[in-house]
Amino acid sequence: MLTTPFAVAAGEVEDALLAAIALACVEDAGDAAAMAAALPGGATLLGDAPITMGEESFGWRRDFALGQTAILHIMRLAPWGKLRRIEADYASVTGGAPRPEAAVIAGPDCRVRDARRLIYDAAGTAEAIEILDAALAPTGTREPLNPAVPGGSDPGGVTVALVDSGVNYLLPAIAAALARDASGRALGYDYWDLDDRPFDANPARSPFFPQRHGTRVASVILAEAPGVRLVVYRYPRPDPARWADLVADAAAAGARIVNLAMGSDRTSDWAVFAEAARDHGDILFVVSAGNNGRDLDRKPVYPAAFAIDNMIVVGSADGFGQPAPGSNWGKGTVDILVPGERIPTTDFHGRATTGSGSSFAVPRVTALAARLAAANPGWRAAELKAALIARARMIDGAGPLTTRYGLLDPDNYRSEP
Repeated sequence: MLTTPFAVAAGEVEDALLAAIALACVEDAGDAAAMAAALPGGATLLGDAPITMGEESFGWRRDFALGQTAILHIMRLAPWGKLRRIEADYASVTGGAPRPEAAVIAGPDCRVRDARRLIYDAAGTAEAIEILDAALAPTGTREPLNPAVPGGSDPGGVTVALVDSGVNYLLPAIAAALARDASGRALGYDYWDLDDRPFDANPARSPFFPQRHGTRVASVILAEAPGVRLVVYRYPRPDPARWADLVADAAAAGARIVNLAMGSDRTSDWAVFAEAARDHGDILFVVSAGNNGRDLDRKPVYPAAFAIDNMIVVGSADGFGQPAPGSNWGKGTVDILVPGERIPTTDFHGRATTGSGSSFAVPRVTALAARLAAANPGWRAAELKAALIARARMIDGAGPLTTRYGLLDPDNYRSEP
């Protein structure tokens, strides 16, 4: 049963957010103290920080306390003095801890373009995002945040583990591809929330506008390697120590290939993963080079920069076989480049779209490895990696200055079983 959407007086959230947009729309937006006084009921300024790039100011972020019960965050983005975007979000405060309630985004015309609020269950867990109209009234549309996985039967085929932000398993095509036990329960796990519902949501940037990455990545694997059985894991962002359990679980589920289209600059995020990957040498880990536009030999990204025999590092190539704009490279770190720009994908809502970058080159390699594994049941990581490398070729763009082995184009091997 749903609780009251907001833990504050009716209308207070809407009034505060709409006032925030109106006040931030003023050309100079006044000073922070004047804004605090103008907010409904008055407010206390908690913070006022500029948004800069180099020496240029592109806007500001301001935080306000609304009495003892709420916090209001406002961001005005106006590069070179031209308003581009305003964001405001509201959190209620209960027991000293803020609880996100609602958020709005306005465009350069100061009109609300997107508005959302979180719906909480009786236990205080956010279970849905409700879409609001420009007046912040419910539209009747909701996006679930942690629904139960629908039942089904195991599809059979090569077992591939997908480690990402989760997937939207409410989409029939994905639900049909999930690996399952004898009772029809889907294998896999959410190592972020520690439950058996690895639903696609990365709320690290915003709980109201979570990133939806894993569904699109999964759709590439399923399109290029029909018939795989997919084991889905939501990655352990809160605690990197959980990587050991995740990799062990993937091994127990029979995964021959792990798709890992993610990374970061901190070795501490990935040290446990690296040890676990080495301990499971029969599994091939297909890992993203990342999209920082840099030479990983000079400035590494992990886990790509680890020396792990049963791992292959993949960057995105443009139409000429060169590192795509933004894709990382490195002759001592990146194994292969793969065409990864404007790749057909299916998004979180089931709509056809495209994706670009290393995240979409990685599942193309995973899919080719799965097809090779299906044709060669006895192959494990060493044989699969060798077969992939053998299909790469050195060309001017993906030559010895940018990768170890050159360009691999999975389209050349679509006829392989």
